[in-house]
Amino acid sequence: MTSEAWMLLGLYLAVLVALALPLGRFIANVMEGKLAWTRRVEAPLFRLCGIDAGAGMSWLRYAMVVLLFNGLGVLFLYLLQRLQFWLPLNPQKFEGLSPDLSFNTAISFVTNTNWQAYAGENSMSYLTQMLGLTVQNFLSAATGIAVAIALIRGLARHSSATVGNAWVDLCRATLWILLPISFVIAIVQVQQGSVQSLDAYQEARTLEPVRYQEPRLGADGQPVKDAKGEIVLEDKSTQVQILPMGPVASQVAIKMLGTNGGGFFNANSAHPYENPSALTNFVQMLAIFLIGAALCFTFGHMVGDRRQGWAVFIAMALMFVAGDIATTHYEQQANPQFASLMVDQAASPGQPGGNMEGKEARFGIVQTALFATITTDASCGAVNGMHDSFMPLGGMVPLVNIQLGEVVVGGVGSGLYGMLVFAILAVFIAGLMIGRTPEYLGKKIESYEMKMTSIAILVTPLLVLVGTAVALMTEAGRAGIANPAAHGFSEVLYAFSSAANNNGSAFGGLSANSPFYNAALAIVMWLGRFGIIVPVLAMAGSFAAKKRIPVGPGTMPTHGLLFVVLLVGCVALIGLLNYVPALALGPGAEHLMLYGGK
Repeated sequence: MTSEAWMLLGLYLAVLVALALPLGRFIANVMEGKLAWTRRVEAPLFRLCGIDAGAGMSWLRYAMVVLLFNGLGVLFLYLLQRLQFWLPLNPQKFEGLSPDLSFNTAISFVTNTNWQAYAGENSMSYLTQMLGLTVQNFLSAATGIAVAIALIRGLARHSSATVGNAWVDLCRATLWILLPISFVIAIVQVQQGSVQSLDAYQEARTLEPVRYQEPRLGADGQPVKDAKGEIVLEDKSTQVQILPMGPVASQVAIKMLGTNGGGFFNANSAHPYENPSALTNFVQMLAIFLIGAALCFTFGHMVGDRRQGWAVFIAMALMFVAGDIATTHYEQQANPQFASLMVDQAASPGQPGGNMEGKEARFGIVQTALFATITTDASCGAVNGMHDSFMPLGGMVPLVNIQLGEVVVGGVGSGLYGMLVFAILAVFIAGLMIGRTPEYLGKKIESYEMKMTSIAILVTPLLVLVGTAVALMTEAGRAGIANPAAHGFSEVLYAFSSAANNNGSAFGGLSANSPFYNAALAIVMWLGRFGIIVPVLAMAGSFAAKKRIPVGPGTMPTHGLLFVVLLVGCVALIGLLNYVPALALGPGAEHLMLYGGK
């Protein structure tokens, strides 16, 4: 890594911790209703909605509310997409989306995945973007925070039949955490040059004509072919460029803060209207990790031991730093195929070279590699470069980040409860090694908790590997692969990994807007989200009902270096071992082919 890469990484971590520490305390106070001024504002709202803020819910009722709330969100967003042509705020007169694409997109945004099989600026009306996609960015993030808080309460309480009130938690997460911070980020975005408008798309005249080719069409509207069966192209030129408008800054703010990732434009955060400067690039990277990191410290405050939060955060930070070092290292290596052609791959005269393919020139390798590491660690899916164009092992790191379960900071809420699942597993393994009943934060870990832990850990590998296998075995699945051999396999593996772990980023070479992929990935996204949330809430209810065991001489400390190492080891080994054969067939084989000259 260059000195620039080290300095950027150090600055990023320093600013992140400085912001996450006070935010973590604030989140704990807000979600527990300890701030009088927030309760005064909430009281009339809860009365209007018929919510008894003091009434707790069992884990089962909490889970049913979460499922019902998100299910209604899917239905609403599906109808909004299908009917958008007849609805207002559609200056470009976009047609309604197809049933399979609407189904995929609705589940994608409700599950905090934001997988996009469409180009936003060519498909979605302003109303759909604001009332549908942006609203679900808030609500899906609030769902993740609520579930994480419920699990923390389960660990903090004892002899309790409840884990909180889902409606209250959803409201507080949206009203006091997501909305205010998103507003600040949106203001920064607008000040730096992001678009925030309801105007129709604008036409601009370019200084020079743009020349291009397009197929010649016959009288039937189909491309004309020559005697060899090849499509005939004709030369054209234009000096008119269409500039898309829209409420961009507001959606960018919450897509980053809520680790959603769904871009207003197809180019996502590589587009200058979404990410206009180096400052917004840094702010967006901070926003992706901010709440996920802060929730670690919220955890420490709520269980009454801040060291517990620091231990979880340090484990996350170690894996994050390792991932960024690896990604940056491989992307700063020259492509051997270009080198054999005597192509100068230096970023600029006198500067180190590397793989600039697929990277936004404004950000370069260092910022793109850091962004890719953060977005795949955090279940965000926003990108400022094409992961499909990374070097084989450079592209494998984001894929591995996703396959670890997205617990390295992870999604808003989902990262913490995913990491706590691994913490429970780590304590269980340690208990087996020393012959003692495992316990975590004074709660015994018994067979029921381990069954729920096993389900939460195994559900995503099962979805990823079965989904990838089905896609490769069927003609409909293979039809979407744009590249042959190992890279094509990696495209499919990445797609199902991204969907099952609710990331949303893609390698980019897979043509996923087809009935097969829209349906298959939608099912995987839903099961990948709620197949973990339900067992996590079940564990929360079980822990809340248990009595707290006093710390004894045989209790394993869960706040020291030994536990951090054990936790990192569990995530790296158990979280990744399921995927090793698939990774060998994809990025591993591609790396050997690239450097082996075959």
